[in-house]
Amino acid sequence: MKLSHRITHLTPSGSDGWEVFYRARAMKAAGENVLELTIGEHDIRTHASILAAMNESAKGGHTGYASVPGTPELRKAVADRIQSRTGVATVPENILITPGGQAALFAAHNAVCDEGDTALYIDPYYATYPGTIRGVGAIPKAIPAFPENGFQPRADDIARHAQGATSLLINTPNNPTGAVYSKATLSAIADTCKTHDLWLISDEVYDTQLWDGTHISPRALPDMANRTLVIGSMSKSHAMTGSRVGWVCGPQDAIEHLVNLATHTTYGVPGYIQDAAHFALGQGTPLEDEIAAPFARRRQITEALLATQNIVKASPTQGAMYAMLDIRATGLSGLDFANDLLDAHGIATMPGESFGQAAAGHIRVAMTIADEDYAAALKTLLGFANDKAA
Repeated sequence: MKLSHRITHLTPSGSDGWEVFYRARAMKAAGENVLELTIGEHDIRTHASILAAMNESAKGGHTGYASVPGTPELRKAVADRIQSRTGVATVPENILITPGGQAALFAAHNAVCDEGDTALYIDPYYATYPGTIRGVGAIPKAIPAFPENGFQPRADDIARHAQGATSLLINTPNNPTGAVYSKATLSAIADTCKTHDLWLISDEVYDTQLWDGTHISPRALPDMANRTLVIGSMSKSHAMTGSRVGWVCGPQDAIEHLVNLATHTTYGVPGYIQDAAHFALGQGTPLEDEIAAPFARRRQITEALLATQNIVKASPTQGAMYAMLDIRATGLSGLDFANDLLDAHGIATMPGESFGQAAAGHIRVAMTIADEDYAAALKTLLGFANDKAA
């Protein structure tokens, strides 16, 4: 039987660029000692108090169908959080609760893209972006953001690709690069969206992991609230990756249609998980700061170790839990460097090429293991790069 073109061409090459990660996992499963600096998974688990709230809700009976748009309490908590952080008036009717940020990305593109529309995104990109766009029947088109510009997308490059497009997807603080888009960058993006009548989809799941600069939600820029869909999630801010709870924030009419989409797809998020998320948001910034603190420390470790040598260079690590390292001085591609490092030292990293072509010759390091182990792994990586460059 024939499967649909849409499902079989989510990743047309048959690869999602993560071969090094899969190989490292296979080695680990076979009993080999592998240090994983690959995916954005916290090395601490969900806070015990959040799990207690989840357990209390489940035991209390909130295990049946929950309200599809999200519980009133959680929608209000998310709306209040967004309004407090951005200054933009936000009400529960601006919020749809989703099964994680990925479901929110899929829903947002469904809301604004018809079959055959062109949907723009920035390269380097989170690995699911082009497949998400293909999944709604749109045509993904990458706009490169170059290391020489700190991986900030340039206004001229965006404008050159915007003609005839329907939407633009951005991510700041950025995975994989760690860049935080400046006000000038975001203002240029906003101007382009207004000039070319684009929807802006803003992935802001790393908004609590900010080390340098200021996070600006483009929804807060002049005349942008009516054309911006913001993606949020509890995964990174509260170490709730497995709980699968996120949201879309946007104009009320768009959210009404997205509620209808959710009714026909996910049918909402379990109530006890929503109650746990509501509890977690109620703990305010102290808990968010506690979750972010290990990555702030490891960013300092990264900068200190990089300063001891001159082979590997780093793009500004302004936010998120990653460092994008330039290893072009070794003469290797990111893919070859990552494979060789894994074979030689059992350290798994992500090739820059896994996230598009603009980060070719780079590797992404996830700062997601204990400080001492992270420092040791990074020292080994830097020594390996020095040997390759000799």
